[in-house]
Amino acid sequence: MSLSASLGPLVDFVFPPRCPLCREAVSSQAGLCAACWSELAIPGDPCCGSCGRPFAEGVSAGSTCAPCFANPPAHDGIVAATLYNDASRQLVLALKHGNRLGLAPLMARLIIARFHAADAQDWVVVPVPLHRWRLWRRGYNQAAVLAREVTRLAGGMLAVDALSRHKATASLGGLGRKARKRELSGAIRMSPTQAAKVRGLKVLLVDDVMTSGATSDACVAVLRKAGAAKVVVACFARVLDEALDAT
Repeated sequence: MSLSASLGPLVDFVFPPRCPLCREAVSSQAGLCAACWSELAIPGDPCCGSCGRPFAEGVSAGSTCAPCFANPPAHDGIVAATLYNDASRQLVLALKHGNRLGLAPLMARLIIARFHAADAQDWVVVPVPLHRWRLWRRGYNQAAVLAREVTRLAGGMLAVDALSRHKATASLGGLGRKARKRELSGAIRMSPTQAAKVRGLKVLLVDDVMTSGATSDACVAVLRKAGAAKVVVACFARVLDEALDAT
């Protein structure tokens, strides 16, 4: 039995487990109550065969959505544990700005549940990088925390410093596709000492939230240039307001 498992009952006695969203009593430290579980929007089928965007009923599974048809993605799929709504937003903010690192195992398990790889051991897990100024202010990269948990729970090789962000980009909200691309130009780089870890291998790129996809696209481009054979983007919450009714 591991040390964490043996100390679990003592921790539960001193700090009774509570739902991180509503503070109701729950059975474990890393869980939600039944009511809050039901508030999470889990993307389902049918969905786009290229990016996993949920479709309304009646669309054939594996069809290509309009955005992917207009601009075929460079990635090999998107794994989203949830769609971004009030419940997932609270969990993301608690992890990202509230130092609630204890939420990472729960969020990582939900990501893994959507990741249908036959053998996770064959994958290299790479977090979306954080610029050093934000890293120093926050004290940690939430994407790296999630990537570490994904690796611990599912296997694979963690390459936490494979990518770095050399430019402190402004907020991408409200920018068009071309403006986002310009803002991210040269911002993401591959570490010269880490390139061999992804060359010819399958990469799972992990982030907490995916909004427009501009940042992940920049990361995918760098990983592809470094020789990654396949790149799948994984996130805890994906912003797709139009898809919330299709879950």
